[in-house]
Amino acid sequence: MRILIAGANGYIGRRLLSSLKESGHELICCVRDKWRFEQEKGNERIKVLEVNFLDPSHGDAFPEEIDAAYFLIHSMREGEAFQEMEKTVAKEFTRRLSETSCRQVIYLSGIVNEAILSQHLASRLATEKILQSGPIPVTVLRAGIVVGSGSSSFEIIRDIVEKLPFMITPSWVRTKCQPIAIRNVIEFLTGVLLNEAYFNHDYDIGGPEILTYKQMLLDFAAVRQLKRLIITVPVMTPRLSSYWLYFVTSTSYTLAKNLVDSMKVNVVCRPNHLADDLKINLLSYRESVKLAFQKIDQNEVVSSWKDAFSASNTDPAIAAHAEVPNFGCFKDSKTKELQDDGEKVFDNIWHIGGNRGWYYGNVLWKFRGLLDKAFGGVGLNRGRTSLATLHSGDTLDFWRVLVADKANKRLLLYAEMKLPGEAWLEFRVENKGSKTILMQTATFRPIGIWGRVYWYTMLPFHYFIFRGMIDKLAKTDQPA
Repeated sequence: MRILIAGANGYIGRRLLSSLKESGHELICCVRDKWRFEQEKGNERIKVLEVNFLDPSHGDAFPEEIDAAYFLIHSMREGEAFQEMEKTVAKEFTRRLSETSCRQVIYLSGIVNEAILSQHLASRLATEKILQSGPIPVTVLRAGIVVGSGSSSFEIIRDIVEKLPFMITPSWVRTKCQPIAIRNVIEFLTGVLLNEAYFNHDYDIGGPEILTYKQMLLDFAAVRQLKRLIITVPVMTPRLSSYWLYFVTSTSYTLAKNLVDSMKVNVVCRPNHLADDLKINLLSYRESVKLAFQKIDQNEVVSSWKDAFSASNTDPAIAAHAEVPNFGCFKDSKTKELQDDGEKVFDNIWHIGGNRGWYYGNVLWKFRGLLDKAFGGVGLNRGRTSLATLHSGDTLDFWRVLVADKANKRLLLYAEMKLPGEAWLEFRVENKGSKTILMQTATFRPIGIWGRVYWYTMLPFHYFIFRGMIDKLAKTDQPA
C-alpha cells in the first residue's frame, strides 16, 4: 500500500514509520524540513515531501496515488494562536488530500469525554471535525497518556520520580487517566488501516487500568525500586503548578502550562471492543514502564517528544542557521593535532552531552543550565534522545543539532538557551596533508549592547571551559 504520514518526524510518527516500513508499505512522509529526515535518504520505499501546511504556496505537491493517510500533527504552543494554527493545518491537509485517490484518513486525537475540556483537548476535537468534513472517510483514535521511551508523559514522570524522594504535589495528581503503551498505540494505528468496518468511526484507546497521576508516580517508583512519599496540597495555583513542573522536569514553561491545563481533565476511555477485534494485548502501566526502560537500556529509543520543535518553541526555520555566519560575530576557535585518524576522537564528540556531559567543567555547564531555567529557558534537563546516535533536529541538552555528519566527522549545534544573541558550537575532524586536526569553534552573534556585554563577561569562563574541553575530547581513553 502507498501510505502518507503527515507529521512523520514526530514522536508517534517515527514509531509508526518503523512499523509500516517493516510491513513493506510504500511511505510518503510529510515534514516541514527535509534536513531533519536525512537518515531516510536512499530508501526506495520512502519518499520525503517538504510541506508547510500553514503556507499553501510553498512545498511539494501530494502524489495523486495514495491509499491511506495518517494525520499526526499536533501543537503544544501557548495561547489562542495554536488553536487557529491547528485548524488551518487540518483544512489545508484535507484540501490537498481530497485531490488524491486516498480512501481513509487515520487521526490520533485526545480523549474528550468531559464536559469541560482544556484548550488542547478542545483543539483536538475541532481538528477531528475539520478532517471529517472532507470527502474521505476518517477513523479517529483518541488516546490519553502514552507511555514509552521518549514520550512526554514517561520522561516527565521519570524526572519527577528519580529526582524527588519527597514530593509536595498539586491537587491535579488526583485526576484520573487511562495510560496506554506506545506499542499498543502503534498496534491500533496499523490495525484499523484500510479496514472499512472502522471508516467514519471514533474510538477511545487506553490500557487496562484507570489510574490517578499519583498512582502513576508511585507505580513508576515501584518499577524503579524507589521509595517515594507524596503529599498533595490544595493551594497550589495553576501558575505555581506550571513553575513546579517546569523546574523539576525537562519541559519548557509553555509546555508545562499547557500540560497542567490538560492534567486537570479526566481522560478515561468510553468502553469499546476495538482491542478485542484487533487482537491487541493491552499492556498494564507497569509493564509499559518496564518495556520503556528495556529500550533505554538497549539504546533503542526511536524518537523523543523533546525533539519536537513545539516542545521548546523552536523556530521552524532553524535550518537556516546551519550556515554559521562570519560577519558581526565573536568566535572562540581552538585546534589540536591528533596522533591518529581521529575516529576515536570523533566518537567522543558523537557521544557528548546527556549523561556523559561536556568533558570539562561539567559543574559550570550545570550552573549555566540552572541559570537558563531561571530565565525561562530549556536548561540541561533535556539530555539526548539516544546515547549512540545523533540526527539533525535532535535536542542535545540546551542545544539543537543542526548537522550530524558522522561520515565527514562534523557536528554543528545551535544554542536554544536564553541568550542576548545567537550561538553555535561546531566540531570537525579534518585531514590536512599528513596531519589530522580537531577543530572546535564557538560562534556568538550578539544582539545589541547587552549581547556584547554578555560575551566579554563570559570570556574568562570560555577560555578555561573550551580549552579544557578540546584537551579532553582529544584523548582516546574516554569512558564508554
